[in-house]
Amino acid sequence: MSIKAIAAKIFAKRVHAQTQKWANNPIETQQKVFLDLIRQAENTQFGKDHHFSQIKTFEDFTQHVPVRDYEQLKPYVDKVVAGESDVLWKGKPLYFAKTSGTTSGAKYIPLTKESMPFHVKAARNAILSYIHETGKADFVDGKMIFLQGSPEMEEKNGIKLGRLSGIVAHYVPKYLQKNRLPSWETNCIDDWETKVDAIVEETFNENMSVISGIPSWVQMYFEKLKSKANKPVGELFKDFNLFIYGGVNYEPYRAKFEQLMGRKVDSIELFPASEGFFAYQDSQTEKGMLLLLNSGIFYEFIKADEFFSENPKRLTIKEVEIGVNYVLVISTNAGLWAYNIGDTIAFTSTKPYRVIVTGRIKHYISAFGEHVIGKEVEEALQKAILGTNISVNEFTVAPQINPESGLPYHEWLIEFDSEPEDLEAFALKIDSEMRQQNVYYDDLIKGHVLRTIVITKVAKNGFQEYMKSIGKLGGQNKLPRLSNDRKIADFFN
Repeated sequence: MSIKAIAAKIFAKRVHAQTQKWANNPIETQQKVFLDLIRQAENTQFGKDHHFSQIKTFEDFTQHVPVRDYEQLKPYVDKVVAGESDVLWKGKPLYFAKTSGTTSGAKYIPLTKESMPFHVKAARNAILSYIHETGKADFVDGKMIFLQGSPEMEEKNGIKLGRLSGIVAHYVPKYLQKNRLPSWETNCIDDWETKVDAIVEETFNENMSVISGIPSWVQMYFEKLKSKANKPVGELFKDFNLFIYGGVNYEPYRAKFEQLMGRKVDSIELFPASEGFFAYQDSQTEKGMLLLLNSGIFYEFIKADEFFSENPKRLTIKEVEIGVNYVLVISTNAGLWAYNIGDTIAFTSTKPYRVIVTGRIKHYISAFGEHVIGKEVEEALQKAILGTNISVNEFTVAPQINPESGLPYHEWLIEFDSEPEDLEAFALKIDSEMRQQNVYYDDLIKGHVLRTIVITKVAKNGFQEYMKSIGKLGGQNKLPRLSNDRKIADFFN
């Protein structure tokens, strides 16, 4: 074992001990974060407008600070973007993470000198947690690749802005710089397909040990590698033993990935966003990701099925239950206050607090009151595929409210790598799994309000073409699993 690997194991042990301290004291840790955030932002414009000086408890906070999404917080963000100081957080942010907005064009998420280190530390600690648990550290001597956005940045009123993954690229520690791929020049390529081709050329003859990125885009990279090498990725990179991913659930991709790799590799799931780094997988045996309670973020949780009611109850960490679908609401040291990030989560454990991402509060199907969420369609497909030779590249689901004939239904648009011999039987299998998971959906089928699902086959690379058509090919962009409308479905019909 190299000196570098030995040092990594020693460092991992130390970080694990530090993590255990706050993980074993979750309620006290969150209370301390809460009071610290309020105190530091007391004299900001937002703090004065919302009477932070009077806030002593969480109950005070809920009375003075309503839950907001980006559109509702935008008047304050616009002031920050215009160059004003002490608006949402003290001083000015270091960066803006620029993301795609839904109704207002680009979104500018502030990153401050207080929040930025936690983005970097969380990614590092996820790897160190894996090293501590498994004892595996030899991969630190190999090459590592992180498929991400361009590190090039623009400037707006003296504040740099860019993709979060590109900003984080500036913070890669020196001891990893020699191991890290792709090159700076390749990382700066804007066109995703051109960029992946360049990454293939740069990495083809390297000793890759760690590969990281959103599964759908890593899959494109793997397909190009396999095609060029004419052998599985696992044979090309014999020391490749760790896949790090985030952004979407890996399970729908796992079978295809293992086929492309030719073998299984360990994986670590991350839960990062421009708004904060919320959780990482801290165990290879336990389900879920460790919620980071000591990272400058105070968490609130609202039951997803109550979220759109007039006055939903806002819960703290001590009030949550395992298995309930919650909307995640955050207040952070980047100046986001009672901010709805749009993700839904469920707890798999409360000792320590571990979560899974179940979907997006805006990405659901409830055209008939069925309340179908992303986790349900992913699990239904995964179970339907189990034990078969069927392989799926990508999929999305939309309601068909006005069919040409017969009852309405859910349309599953699926890009197969290996198709089922009997498409209708496969559809019924998925439908059966859906009915077992979602009682509302089951009632609608039983009551002849809906018919069973209909599968529409999407041509190879069809979803890539769709993402390209809306200017969201590659990087951190993800295809929604669910839509309550037919904007995506109509592209293919």
